[in-house]
Amino acid sequence: MNKILIMMLEFFKTGLFAVGGGLATIPFLTEMSARYGWFTQEMLATMIAVSESTPGPVGINMATYVGYTSFGVLGGILATLSLVTPSVIVVCIIANMLEKFKNSRLVKEIFAGLRPAVVGLIISAVAGIFISTLFHTDAVGIAAFFNWKCIILYAIMLVFYHYFKKLHPIWIILICAAAGILLL
Repeated sequence: MNKILIMMLEFFKTGLFAVGGGLATIPFLTEMSARYGWFTQEMLATMIAVSESTPGPVGINMATYVGYTSFGVLGGILATLSLVTPSVIVVCIIANMLEKFKNSRLVKEIFAGLRPAVVGLIISAVAGIFISTLFHTDAVGIAAFFNWKCIILYAIMLVFYHYFKKLHPIWIILICAAAGILLL
């Protein structure tokens, strides 16, 4: 099958099953990376950083980024459309039946069961990003295992954020971007 069609199918499946928002797409992207080799885990971490720091929904930004980096402009457009198509279909169907399902016990129970699954997927994704950012898992020796520059930057940002909680997230993103340029 054509690689672009495979990518479209993968993003369609991601859009259909990544319940909970953009961060819930990360496990699907991790699987795509392992299965097709379109991008590395390091590239995925970069995609997440870019997607989080650019305007718009994270999942859509990531789909666009993956499609573009893997297959150019057409890939970016098709990945984005493939990701959002299931949501559009589902929203249209649900909108037509909203009154009927609004107070349904079954629907409430389904969503009560989905919430922990979504939290688990997001925590798994965050743990993977955390580990790939702060540690060199393929390194030999304990000193080489730690990504010291990133660990120090992470610690500084934790302390900084603790004392400046009212600082807008845009400023935190800009400060971290500047620190990454200057220090890493």
